Amino acid sequence: MKKRQLGKSEIYVSEIGLGCMSLPTDQKAADNIIQVALENGITYFDTADLYENGENEKIVGNALKSNRQNIILATKVGNRLNKSGNGWSWDPSKEWITEAVHASLKRLQTDYIDVYQLHGGTMEDNVDEVIDTMESLKKEGLIRTYCISSIRPNVIDRFLRKSNAVSVMMQYSLLDRRPEEWLSLLENNSTSLLSRGTLAKGLLTAEGLTRAFKIDDYLNYTQQELLEVIKELDALDAPLSSIAQHYVLQQNVTGSMILGASSEEQLMESIKAYKIQVPESILQKASEITKREIYMEHRI
Repeated sequence: MKKRQLGKSEIYVSEIGLGCMSLPTDQKAADNIIQVALENGITYFDTADLYENGENEKIVGNALKSNRQNIILATKVGNRLNKSGNGWSWDPSKEWITEAVHASLKRLQTDYIDVYQLHGGTMEDNVDEVIDTMESLKKEGLIRTYCISSIRPNVIDRFLRKSNAVSVMMQYSLLDRRPEEWLSLLENNSTSLLSRGTLAKGLLTAEGLTRAFKIDDYLNYTQQELLEVIKELDALDAPLSSIAQHYVLQQNVTGSMILGASSEEQLMESIKAYKIQVPESILQKASEITKREIYMEHRI
């Protein structure tokens, strides 16, 4: 599997990253999925302290500890669990980030985190304090680099202007092309895109039509519009999942697509789709099918 440089850092990530939020809570089942990922060249693994109240980090740490030197490990911070464990609040303070990173390191069974991501962000945050804290963690060797996971362009813009962040994680797919309005912002800051939602909850796979029949709408698509668009995409001379993946990968700023998998079979389907080359002409047709002026009216 090909790798891409993450921003200006020395870190290179596989074009497919495994989004670990979808992993089973059973350790053996999760181990099997992660083993499939490793065997197929996936080296980037993404989790968060919030997933399963920290249990996801434990599962990922157990599964990857023997391969630690060969993989890039990413997690997130900023959402603080309530004492009851059934809710959380936003806390980007120095105190919480410092406490949370040590907890994540323990759960992940590692001495350092490769990519530490602020898991959201608002314009009310003390962004200078957040950045200073991240820089301090770098100097201590607890993290190699830091980034932000956000869908708010004003938050992203401020964070990139003030920091040395090397990537931004955001939802981006053929069915959600809103981020294209500000991909130039990432490029101008030498920052990579970590794409989540590339397959649009399975709508951009072979099961797309079946899934579309079960929902009322998706973003600004009505069910009828969604069915029509998926049918048009299905008619193109390439598997829909392959088109969806390579559409995202064609962007110069893309570092990795974070794809989730709850089973070995599901992950292999994504990997097989990735290996199929898609001609530029088909990607252009897919772009024309899914380009909608309505998105220009609904900025994130």
